[in-house]
Amino acid sequence: MTQNSILERHFGVHAPALEFRSARSRVLASNLTNADTPNFKARDIRFEDVLRTQGFSRTGQAVPGVSMATTQTAHIRVGSGGAPKLMYRNPYQPTLDGNTVEAEVEQGKFAENAVQYQASLMFLSGKIRGLRDAIKGGA
Repeated sequence: MTQNSILERHFGVHAPALEFRSARSRVLASNLTNADTPNFKARDIRFEDVLRTQGFSRTGQAVPGVSMATTQTAHIRVGSGGAPKLMYRNPYQPTLDGNTVEAEVEQGKFAENAVQYQASLMFLSGKIRGLRDAIKGGA
């Protein structure tokens, strides 16, 4: 067992979740930036799709029978279908200029994502603190 697989197993879904939250922040910020751009379509990324591409179930547990590790570079990784596609958001109130960004919705999604980013960061910090304490001998 390699050192990376031990760390991946210890950190679980939290490290990929942090990467996802960061990417989603960029997408939502782009939506907000283009709120007045004619014909701009609001986009988003679904967390469930990211979990699925990484070999996790909706609950964040590893999918039985799905291994994220490979032993040779020629092996095909299960769930390696690439990054999940950006999805278009359907507006509640379409505008005449074709823009689907609703600032209030995007701000809410951005704030929710920021809270979830902080939660993932806290979980990772706790895992790292636990590893550090184990290395030091619990002192």
